[in-house]
Amino acid sequence: MYTLPAHYRPVLGKKETEHAIVLIKDFFQLALSTELNLTRVTAPLFVRAGTGINDDLNGVEHPASFQVKNMNNMRMEIVQSLAKWKRIKVTELGMTPGFGIYTDMNAIRPDEKIDALHSLYVDQWDWEMAIDPKDRTVFYLHEIVKKIYRCLKRTEFYIYDRYSMIKPELPDNITLLYADDLQREMPELSPRERENAVAKKYGAVFITGIGGRLPDDTVHDERAPDYDDWITETGDGHRGLNGDIIVWNAVLKTAFELSSMGIRVTPDSLKAQLNECGCEKREKLDFHRRLLAGEFSQTLGGGIGQSRLCMFLLRKAHIGETQVSIWPDNSVEECRKAGVELL
Repeated sequence: MYTLPAHYRPVLGKKETEHAIVLIKDFFQLALSTELNLTRVTAPLFVRAGTGINDDLNGVEHPASFQVKNMNNMRMEIVQSLAKWKRIKVTELGMTPGFGIYTDMNAIRPDEKIDALHSLYVDQWDWEMAIDPKDRTVFYLHEIVKKIYRCLKRTEFYIYDRYSMIKPELPDNITLLYADDLQREMPELSPRERENAVAKKYGAVFITGIGGRLPDDTVHDERAPDYDDWITETGDGHRGLNGDIIVWNAVLKTAFELSSMGIRVTPDSLKAQLNECGCEKREKLDFHRRLLAGEFSQTLGGGIGQSRLCMFLLRKAHIGETQVSIWPDNSVEECRKAGVELL
């Protein structure tokens, strides 16, 4: 639960905020696409249920669904992200290593915990690029992280250049960390408390190895077993080829996740992760069956929250200030009292 700041006054009013959101989205997606060699593609709002294509995020969330009358009441699911769909698309387009796709992803997550950072409605830039199998290394992953961070820095300056009252806060470089190191260094803290500690200390961090077992047999944060590779050993004493970009949010005084990303599973790492999570039954689903058969390109990809990024760059206290969604009555009243103007 996040506490709204006392005496909060938004830097920009509603109309200025709407204009600034357009500026951020247009500038950042151009920067991202040119930095990572990404081609824009259109994306589905829903997929067929029972295929294994939809993302179940931490492995337990239930998607919104509906039946299609003119297709014999076939059930469809609103996407929760496009992690697996993108890998199929990159393969179908025959992307060569070093090139990929990005898209505007709009999702509904009915099981989401609703607060200042989390909404039923999710909008993000979902991106995916083909990579050479030899680049399935944590070092290559970190190089892509640095490129994305450069895009974030450029966008922050772009907004400052137009709204001089919004001073840049991001450090020059992002600090690369490992979840298992943080657990060993701060065993008395919870994973969320560790994120707060390092985000406040460094300003911007990438925590590597999200989803796999840590030295104390816990996990830093849950990840579904069928897209990011969080089980492969990195060769430098760690495990996991994925992670999160996290910055320090000075308005809410908390760690603030902007992006989750990772190198995707191979047939071997998929089997190992399904086994570790007790999800072996998924091997019979269409997506998993095809992946195990080696039909898909090796890829690296992730998602970058659009409303999250706008919230951070415009120094907003609530994600409802940069997107339109539905909020519980008590949250609406809390925001009204705190001076938060929901869109």
